[in-house]
Amino acid sequence: MKKDPRTHAIIGATMEVHNIVGPGHLEAVYQECLEIEFKLRNISFIPQPRLEIFYKDQKLRKFYVPDFIVYDEVIVEIKAEKFLTKIDEAQLINSLIISHHNVGLLLNFCEESLRYKRFIS
Repeated sequence: MKKDPRTHAIIGATMEVHNIVGPGHLEAVYQECLEIEFKLRNISFIPQPRLEIFYKDQKLRKFYVPDFIVYDEVIVEIKAEKFLTKIDEAQLINSLIISHHNVGLLLNFCEESLRYKRFIS
């Protein structure tokens, strides 16, 4: 399988944050640190974008808010949990569907080693 340079760069930035900060912090701490790391690496991103949801051409009041859209193409969802769950995966998959993006990363900072899953739709 060929490496995707976008997800490779995102995972590299995430590993740097995990190496410096370590596990055990709130998700909001990792979110802010990752924003700083993305800026330092000149990685373009949108933090916490609102993804509109429609039902029969009617816009709902509810919306999805992934942690990041990176490179205008990759949905990034960060977690600070003991382990990733199917609910975490479903959250990312729903964000991919709603946003019409094809690539997503689910990142978990709470384990001793950074855990991540790459999704392609």
